[in-house]
This record gives sequence, structure tokens and C-alpha cells, in this order.
Amino acid sequence: EVQLVESGGGLVQAGGSLRLSCAASGFAPDDYAIGWFPPAPGKEREGVSCISRSDGSTYYADSVKGRFTISSDNDKNTVRLQMNGLKPEDTAVYYCAAAMDCYDDYEFWGQGTQVTVSS
Repeated sequence: EVQLVESGGGLVQAGGSLRLSCAASGFAPDDYAIGWFPPAPGKEREGVSCISRSDGSTYYADSVKGRFTISSDNDKNTVRLQMNGLKPEDTAVYYCAAAMDCYDDYEFWGQGTQVTVSS
């Protein structure tokens, strides 16, 4: 059974940081790319960030470039999203999802974790 479990959300002041984790099970790390949603406007397919764990390539929406960093610990089958310089507009429920490629349809989704950034 494929499972994606997010953790690490919370309440932070503007300018602060959070680190989200997505623990995957039921498939090998190389089999799926992991993306983080909600999507940036106009980028509904790619989300805010994605990592291909077969070759390590990454994608970031323009709105988070320079502030967010995605990484993968394949030994633990876990993907992390380091979020720095958070802004109130980053407030959302963040979901991790798995796809064959960052630009493919996402097949599996986690339950989401709330990120709230106060001004």
C-alpha cells in the first residue's frame, strides 16, 4: 500500500522558517518524483516544488525560488521542503504527492499539513 505522510507544518511569523517532511512507503525512492502542493498560480501541474529522485533534478515555482529548498533522503524514503523567509501568502495546507515525473499527473497524495504565516 502506497502512503505519503506529511509533517512539520505549524504557525510561524513572517520571515520565519519551517521544514516539512514527506515520508513515503509502498514504493522505491527511485520510482516516483515527489512534489509539494498547493500549486503556484498558473502552475497547477507542477506545484511549488518537485524533486525527481532518480536523477536529483528539482523544480521550483518562481514564487518560492531562493526561499524554499527541496531535498530527498532516499535511504529513509523521505522528501523534505525547507521553507525560509516565509510570507503570509505562503499560508496554505501543503500536500506532498507522487508522480512518475515532476511534470506528470500525480497519482498518490498525502493528507496535508497546515502552514500558517502571520504578519
